[in-house]
Amino acid sequence: MSFPAQKPADYAALSPEFNLREHLNGPIQCEGVIYGPTGRVASRFVADMHATWDGNIGTMTENFRYDSGATQHRCWTLTLGNDGSIKAEAPDVIGAGDGMARGPGVQLKYRIRLPEDSGGHVLDAVDWMYLVENGTIMNHSQFRKFGIKVAELVATMRQVKPA
Repeated sequence: MSFPAQKPADYAALSPEFNLREHLNGPIQCEGVIYGPTGRVASRFVADMHATWDGNIGTMTENFRYDSGATQHRCWTLTLGNDGSIKAEAPDVIGAGDGMARGPGVQLKYRIRLPEDSGGHVLDAVDWMYLVENGTIMNHSQFRKFGIKVAELVATMRQVKPA
């Protein structure tokens, strides 16, 4: 069943190791596209992100700029367990998201409420982030309502190195 059939354990023996405190740290540049239910590009975006850590607790802010001119801001609180588990909270996430990091892969599952101007729907989200050898993170996410895929996101995330 492809995307939904993946499990973090599938990536445990692979490298490089995705260390969230290292690879999601400091300023991060993100570019991506969102596909609608028909598979056509519905939106394009760039985002400036910034993450900081205090032990196993991280804060990551995201400032999105969409091709429509719309902007969006989100602030995540990430709590890492010693077993690779992740708890993720944000104002538009219902409850807390749960995730797991294994090898170069990170999976995060959560329920998100879209902004009112996007319909205000609550969607089930599954994010997969994959660390590649040069440090870039590839993000692939699917969003479902009543089990039906309604959107998909593909994005790159790269740490901004000081000049």
